[in-house]
Amino acid sequence: MSPIQDATLLEGITVLDLSRNLPGPATSLILQQMGAKVIKLEPPHGDDAKSMPMLYQALNSKKQIMTADFRTPEGIQSLKDHAATADVLIDGFRPGVMAEMGCGYDTLKALNPRLVMCCITGYGQAGPLAEKAGHDINYMALSGVLAGLQTAQGDLPVPAVQFGDLFGGTAYAVQGILAALLKAQRTGQGSFVDVSMTHNLWKQNIMPESMEHMWIMLTGKPARHQDDLLSGGLACYNVYKTADGRHLAVGSLEHKFWKVACEALGQPDWAGIHWSRGAMPGTPQAREMLSNMTALIASQPLSHWEQVFAAVDACVTPVLTRAEVKARGLMA
Repeated sequence: MSPIQDATLLEGITVLDLSRNLPGPATSLILQQMGAKVIKLEPPHGDDAKSMPMLYQALNSKKQIMTADFRTPEGIQSLKDHAATADVLIDGFRPGVMAEMGCGYDTLKALNPRLVMCCITGYGQAGPLAEKAGHDINYMALSGVLAGLQTAQGDLPVPAVQFGDLFGGTAYAVQGILAALLKAQRTGQGSFVDVSMTHNLWKQNIMPESMEHMWIMLTGKPARHQDDLLSGGLACYNVYKTADGRHLAVGSLEHKFWKVACEALGQPDWAGIHWSRGAMPGTPQAREMLSNMTALIASQPLSHWEQVFAAVDACVTPVLTRAEVKARGLMA
């Protein structure tokens, strides 16, 4: 996880992290990278993520790790003592667990009125799914996001990136915590930040929703998956397999980029076959263009296309592995 450049933004802020695995620890890591002090209270057996040592180290190596058994009065008192002086508390328990331990928000707020308490759950504090267990793939499945990743053949991937945990959970938790800290600074009052990973993933459907409405306006019927502007219906915005089994990502959505891409491909006449020029997804022109583009990119290896587009500003890039990204220093 890339460090925040300014490591003094949250100097003087103390974060008490009771969470385990990925979403909560990633949240406190980002706050730590901004300058906060993080105290992580773990159960006697430790964080479950210790079964994956590299992950655990990446998330927690610089935090102050302490042990507390919340099944004992001493462990509960330790939690309360830390919460009384902390600015932020993060937990990833199921709804109601903190209250059952005698450490619900109202109780802790009485000890520390400025406390920001952030609870990260799969489905929120209330509702029909609140008590259910889940993992990243479940949050993606129930938010509509996983279905949006299906191929033209209807196959669904198992993503290697934890979209639910990190985007639905961590990103929203950091956002909510920072806003609540600002409120505490202004008013002296803390807040309860409820982060539902599934609900937050659902909010990310804004572009598919917009595309669906636009498609209905244009055609009078919903688009089939991979038929609209951004899910595979256009030659100018797609992923293509190369001759060596690699992939090239073409994001030349605007006509100015598509024109430059066509010129680089040696096909300047293709520039006029674009959605902004009437070749909307599903039209004969668009389908033929997509077929021609697929065949052309498949005729050469990825290295060839990288060379072609190396100095061309057309939103065309290779699909890289993590090892290649590191080797090229792109994220340095």
